[in-house]
Amino acid sequence: MRRVAAVVAYDGTNFSGFQLQEGVRTVEEEIERALARIFKEPMTIDFAGRTDSGVHAEGQVISFSVKYDTMEDHDVKNALNANLPSDIYTRRVRTVESNFNPRFAATRRIYHYYVLNTRDPDLFSRNRYWWFPYPLDIPRMREGSKYLEGIHDFSTFMKKDKHEDKNPVRILFRVRVIRLRRPGLILVRVEGQSFLRRMVRNIVGALVRVGTGQWEPEKIEEIIRERSRTALNTTAPPEGLYLYSVDFKPVPVNRYLKTAYWSENHLREDLFCSRADS
Repeated sequence: MRRVAAVVAYDGTNFSGFQLQEGVRTVEEEIERALARIFKEPMTIDFAGRTDSGVHAEGQVISFSVKYDTMEDHDVKNALNANLPSDIYTRRVRTVESNFNPRFAATRRIYHYYVLNTRDPDLFSRNRYWWFPYPLDIPRMREGSKYLEGIHDFSTFMKKDKHEDKNPVRILFRVRVIRLRRPGLILVRVEGQSFLRRMVRNIVGALVRVGTGQWEPEKIEEIIRERSRTALNTTAPPEGLYLYSVDFKPVPVNRYLKTAYWSENHLREDLFCSRADS
């Protein structure tokens, strides 16, 4: 048997997240069910990152073993798409090393978050963007975003789970706030090695507070230093969030740290303990 990696996209609207959960519909469940039909036996997959209920993906990466030697990569792709539901699509498949696991091999994960900043909602896109009808100051949001880049303890931005005790130290390579060509559509692009649960949505919620003028841009650094979830009582809804892509190439970490506005470099050693969390 050989190992393959597949890039999959999905509309998260009707899923209770990616990871398998008993009694609810998940992306992992649907993919493993499709693979079981193809290979006539139960199958399990590895994946690059978990996404919550309602969150979408354009570039989630999974890996699994191919039972039949006669199946080429394009055959696996076609077989998967023939057996997957209409809200999941396999974009490409490639052969990888036998021990490849996207969770541990990933060097960068990129999330996109879309805010529709218009007076009236777009009813036909309500599961694709966060409709926010109040004025947003993009330059202020960009000013606030620079405080997020670098190595930090992101306890303020994580959802606590009594069953998990994750290291809150993460590195963000770059955070960008971009006004797109579609009138009123704003993209927040967040690049990092790994992420805590709801971290991106909480980051967007904080930047929107800066954009409305409720907070000064410097407030972002202040709440990071507080290291307390109570310092940020806002979060963006799930429908605007997409796991855009996963990178496996070496990342010039030191270059990003040099360009970051500030970085808690004394936390650098803690960073290695959190690489596979997402």
